[in-house]
Amino acid sequence: MKFIGVPIKRLEDPRLLVGGGRYVDDLVRPGMAHAVIVRSPHAHARVRRVDGRRALARPGVLAFLTGADLAGVPTIPLRQAGKPAHAAYLQPPLAVDTVRYAGQPVAVVVATERAAAIDARELVEIEYDVLAAFVSPADTGIDGGPSLFPEGNVADSWTTALGDVDAALREGPFVVRDRFSIGRQTAAPMEPRGLLAEWDAGAERLTVWGVTKVPYFNRRTLAGMLGIDETRIDFAESDIGGGFGARGEFYPEDFLVPYLTRRLGRPVKWVEDRREHFLSINHSREQQWSVAAAADERGRLLALDASLVNIMGGHLRTHGIWAAALTASYLPGPYRWPSYRCHVSCVMTTKTPTGTVRSPGFYEGTFVRERILDLLAARSGLDPAEIRRRNLARPGDEPYTVNTVAGAITGRNADFAGEDFGAMFEHALKAGRYEERRAACRERNAAGGDVRYGVGLAAVIETSGTGPFESARVTLTAGGRVEMAAGSTSLGQGLPTTLAQVCAEVLQVPPGEITVHLGDTRWMSHGVGSSASRSAVMAGSAVYQASTRLREQIAALAARHFEASPADIELEDGAAVVRGVPDRRCSLREIAALAGGPLEAEWRHEATRAIGSFGVHLSVVAVDVTTGEVHPETHFVLCDVGRALNPTIVEGQLVGAVVQGIGHATMEELVYDSSGQLLTGTFMDYAIPTAARVPAIELLVHEAPAPSNPLGVKGAGEAGTSGVGAAVANAVAGAVGGAAARHLPLTAPRVKAALS
Repeated sequence: MKFIGVPIKRLEDPRLLVGGGRYVDDLVRPGMAHAVIVRSPHAHARVRRVDGRRALARPGVLAFLTGADLAGVPTIPLRQAGKPAHAAYLQPPLAVDTVRYAGQPVAVVVATERAAAIDARELVEIEYDVLAAFVSPADTGIDGGPSLFPEGNVADSWTTALGDVDAALREGPFVVRDRFSIGRQTAAPMEPRGLLAEWDAGAERLTVWGVTKVPYFNRRTLAGMLGIDETRIDFAESDIGGGFGARGEFYPEDFLVPYLTRRLGRPVKWVEDRREHFLSINHSREQQWSVAAAADERGRLLALDASLVNIMGGHLRTHGIWAAALTASYLPGPYRWPSYRCHVSCVMTTKTPTGTVRSPGFYEGTFVRERILDLLAARSGLDPAEIRRRNLARPGDEPYTVNTVAGAITGRNADFAGEDFGAMFEHALKAGRYEERRAACRERNAAGGDVRYGVGLAAVIETSGTGPFESARVTLTAGGRVEMAAGSTSLGQGLPTTLAQVCAEVLQVPPGEITVHLGDTRWMSHGVGSSASRSAVMAGSAVYQASTRLREQIAALAARHFEASPADIELEDGAAVVRGVPDRRCSLREIAALAGGPLEAEWRHEATRAIGSFGVHLSVVAVDVTTGEVHPETHFVLCDVGRALNPTIVEGQLVGAVVQGIGHATMEELVYDSSGQLLTGTFMDYAIPTAARVPAIELLVHEAPAPSNPLGVKGAGEAGTSGVGAAVANAVAGAVGGAAARHLPLTAPRVKAALS
């Protein structure tokens, strides 16, 4: 391989590093106006009156929009599968009679300048009847607290069961029970959300910049809400400062800004500030658990019994209850569980609505499962590694418990072909120096002092390459250049470089000479986008197949020109050459001339099953018992990526994922007071890891090619995050006891309180 598997630097970086990026707030269109959102200051209230007359009287103000102006506009639909009963909980673009979280959009002001719009916003008069907030069911129970919806506060609930859990818990020699919880968190990308929309009245076309992640769903949704044909909407690509699962879903502003540009007949831009971002972007992770598990006298798992309360927000957004469904689906992990039961309740609260954040459901479920395994290990007198070793599913054990459970909940399961959990686990223990590090911690603890040390393990599974499809088109232009377009989007994960390498491998053109367009509906009219670690698998395979078909066209033209067989035509250094006769050479420009114009090939790569992969996390932490502060010292990850298309990018994804996981495990938390006000709405309060907080990160990239796609690749974007919370919590428990490891994040006050 000349380009695939080569650790080249990202092709997009030189432009970005010298300030050449074009983010939404950098974009300017002639006559552009600016929108600002009027948001509710209350977590729960009746909206009695909205008066924008004083705002409209201000110089430069162009429009004032309320929920009453949007009569007939539907609520924002679900992107993930839902139930008819979920419709009652969906969010309208602007609140009409009730607000259910602080920060909910109530009105919009548009002015010729952003400063004028902000000033006018202060003049909007809204009369509220404030109602009681409902922040957490931990205090009142899931059926307690003020009623937020006529249909009740529980948007959904279900139980999934296998085997006889009650008998196993009753008769098992070793049984453990505990409660766990996970705090509320969000993605916190570098760039807040923004949107720019422009309506061409003559052509009756709408162009939108700033759409990320899933542009094709968003375009269909916007078309339906505006009542126009989606082919009249173009989503144009721009640079994006990160997504991590939360940015790029369809939010109220994704309707409001295009609606206003069409109404006013001039471009409209909206960009949020950081406080607004924390109030309005999807939150995630917050869960409350009660768990029991049993093992026999040999340490073989008998049953897992869990009750999950997933804390939602004031409305269901595009993900619906998907994060809770993922958690319950993959809670069994890589182990054999003869009996399994999980009861899930999705409870609405007066907080910002929820969605997904990097490794949704997997991160949360792994924490709970791996903590309960460590408790079982202690109860049965086994080393934490040994209880995992005895219970990992083996090749031939299909169907794995996790696939049975996931199939029952979501109708989906994953293809684990080629995975040997046990062999990979032993490899990780050796490479991660598990025994050596355990011994070193015991020695350091024996020396005494205020700092205690521990090692924690977590075995994880991840899925990637979710369907149903992704599209790509590769073109040889009339000038002999190669252009490639795909439906997946670039969110800062290095996708332009990775896909260029795939295309380059087939056409033997340097990756830097390939023009790449991603998630731009003007270049690719049908696709899906980037989420759930799917892009390298789905878009990579589509690009590979499209490039292969373009190569066949090039070879056929060259063969005809040289009166040779297409099988004898090779591509090298941007030219078609007859094998063994190097002077019989035709450049790609000459091939385009022979064709009489551009050549292109398109491919739609489809998948009915996700790809399953195994991984191991090992964490070494130091805990200061006087302050409760947790200091991760080393974090080791074994991750199966199938095939590393670009090892440098894979390493960057894994390291970044670990760092984000460290933040979620030790410091990041969205905290509300009892009235439903967000207390951590800036980076002064919502702490994220700095370079000084990042531990030494050790990576072991395992490559077991996936047989389900032509590249053999598996996703790597989330596997570095999914096991961090579990491994760090187990390490803290090993250092200072399990009472300190029941709640993520493991903040210093929380750990200190547990120790005292």
